[in-house]
Amino acid sequence: MTNLALSASGITKRFGALVAVEDCAFDLARGEVHALLGSNGCGKSTLCKVMAGTLAADAGTVLLDGHPTTFRGPLDARRGGIATVYQELSLIPTLTVAANIALGTEPAGRLGTVDRAALRTRAEALIGSVGALAAGLDPDALVGDLPIDRQQIVEILKALAMAPRVILFDESTSSLDRAQVDAFFALVRRLQSETVSIIFISHRMQEIFAIADRVTVMRNGTRVGKRVTAETTRDDLVSLMVGGRHERGTRVRRDNDAAAVLQLQALGGGRLSGITVALRPGEVLGLGGLHGQGRSEFLLSLFGAFPVTSGQMMLAGQPHAPRGPNDAIRAGLAYVSGDRGRAGALHGRPILENMALATLSRRGGFLARRGALAEGLTGLIDRLKLKFGKLSHPIGTLSGGNQQKAILGRALAAGPRVLLLDDPTKGIDVRAKEDLYALIRELGAQGAAVILYSSEDHELLENADRVLVFNGGQVVEELSGDRLTEFDLYSAALRSAA
Repeated sequence: MTNLALSASGITKRFGALVAVEDCAFDLARGEVHALLGSNGCGKSTLCKVMAGTLAADAGTVLLDGHPTTFRGPLDARRGGIATVYQELSLIPTLTVAANIALGTEPAGRLGTVDRAALRTRAEALIGSVGALAAGLDPDALVGDLPIDRQQIVEILKALAMAPRVILFDESTSSLDRAQVDAFFALVRRLQSETVSIIFISHRMQEIFAIADRVTVMRNGTRVGKRVTAETTRDDLVSLMVGGRHERGTRVRRDNDAAAVLQLQALGGGRLSGITVALRPGEVLGLGGLHGQGRSEFLLSLFGAFPVTSGQMMLAGQPHAPRGPNDAIRAGLAYVSGDRGRAGALHGRPILENMALATLSRRGGFLARRGALAEGLTGLIDRLKLKFGKLSHPIGTLSGGNQQKAILGRALAAGPRVLLLDDPTKGIDVRAKEDLYALIRELGAQGAAVILYSSEDHELLENADRVLVFNGGQVVEELSGDRLTEFDLYSAALRSAA
């Protein structure tokens, strides 16, 4: 019998024209903890979903215990002994902890109903079996009433309830504190001793060195290296992730000694803490780091959409404490989200209305002649290279790139002092991206200050004058000049915020 519990070779998965994974390989030994590492968007989650039966590969082979396997879905994978704990929770908030743990495997009572006593007994036994990780967890508590870290623990318990032979943990420690991570690692080591095999995805490098036997590194949808953890270094792994140490941004950097337009001192709120920075006119300040480390929350806090509970904000030398987005707009801030569906376009409403909202808000009223509004937008529409039929047409008649241009136009029409860009090029084509960034550079040249978060690291490095690297809601490093490289960005991002 082979020593491999799970392996994959030649895996390719496309989503339309996008190749998410190409000719990729992975192998997991029995009783091994094998870490899967790579930058945002490298394909590691897609590969894992193929191995766990959530996605069907376009090409390639998956072997379970050395035998070719084709999973028709996650249920097939579960029957084969594979459990997955994804970063995005799959719990039902209105059900109890016990009911969530037993989802799909509920004990049957009389007349086909759920045996609730057996359900609770089973949950109590499982909670007790993981020691400190789930200490004090009430089987009868509603999951929706639990904090996010306890919900993550319920998700882990739900996977363990299947008594799997292979478990895939995808960023399962991201919501846990240090003591909970220690308890989780104790559980992982116990599972190893029982020959359970584990795939572990984490962006926290210290966790990988603490728990993993081997590391596979992915870049651009394929495997670029495999290492024994005890025989490698953090710098070696980061170099594999980014393809070398000497990749540099191409933008010419500017020195700017002007007075700060926005100044933050020890800003905190929610998961954010201790953020101190000065933003100057004409500057593009980038926000770097890994997914979920607080960059969007930071932008929304400046815009008044998230509460600030500590520290101080100064805008043009005056205290800035917006009670909401309207306050921020009137003070001269504008916000653009890359999530057009939820935080951008007003669907079903005309292009003109979508573009004029911030202007009307800054005026403090919503009465204006349509003709005057359209006339005021003419020059901006030309600069945006916006392609449309009529301004009276619904915004949904525009392509994705043109919708995003219209939303950016909404922000620019109000003449902001500070432009907050929250992954603004997400989901748009290359030409539209080039147009947007050309306009951002034009704004900087005219003296507007820009704070930019992009999930595309090369876009961040090419367009920012400096980059603040976030980890755990804190700024852990500032990169500028020769340090604006992918290597330095990921090296800082993977460093602990402790």
